[in-house]
Amino acid sequence: MFTGIVTDIGEVLQTEQQGDLRARIATRYDIAGIEIGASIASDGVCLTVIALGSLPRPWYEVQISAETVSKTNLGTWGPGKRVNLERALKVGDELGGHIVSGHVDGMAEVVGLTPEGDSLRVTFRAPEALAKFIAPKGSVALNGTSLTVNEVNGADFGINFIPHTQKVTTWGDVALGDFVNLEVDTMARYVARLREWG
Repeated sequence: MFTGIVTDIGEVLQTEQQGDLRARIATRYDIAGIEIGASIASDGVCLTVIALGSLPRPWYEVQISAETVSKTNLGTWGPGKRVNLERALKVGDELGGHIVSGHVDGMAEVVGLTPEGDSLRVTFRAPEALAKFIAPKGSVALNGTSLTVNEVNGADFGINFIPHTQKVTTWGDVALGDFVNLEVDTMARYVARLREWG
């Protein structure tokens, strides 16, 4: 489990197709404190660490299944790509965002960018099947970042990014047409399922 509070910006060092996609990601995390088999949310996707190294700088390696590639933007990763990172939540850690599983539901497209003071209002378009789970003032995780929804208009929804968020995550790099990993709020998913069942 994660909180959607990004604690590092990693950089993809290399990717390689070996049956599954393998990716090596540079990090500022102390790799001495990372175990093989640990989970790290990488752009919001819960990935299992399969290798570690320290040269030319600290890195970890993950294996990405075809299923994950089909549901996320990880298939577009290449050397130099910056990614939002978060270590798994430990018992007793502060829950600063919201409960995030790292199981991405699909991708949302960036369809609008509007400066508002020092902040940036970004409009996203969710897949139709996921739009019903997104509510004004509700939570979503986008590329692993816990965010509050400002407004919803059909499948489109708006998020306001303050300067701090743009600086400590990859949201300072956002561009029109980007596809980002979307995880809807777990509570919304269960409420919808209960209504459907009843």
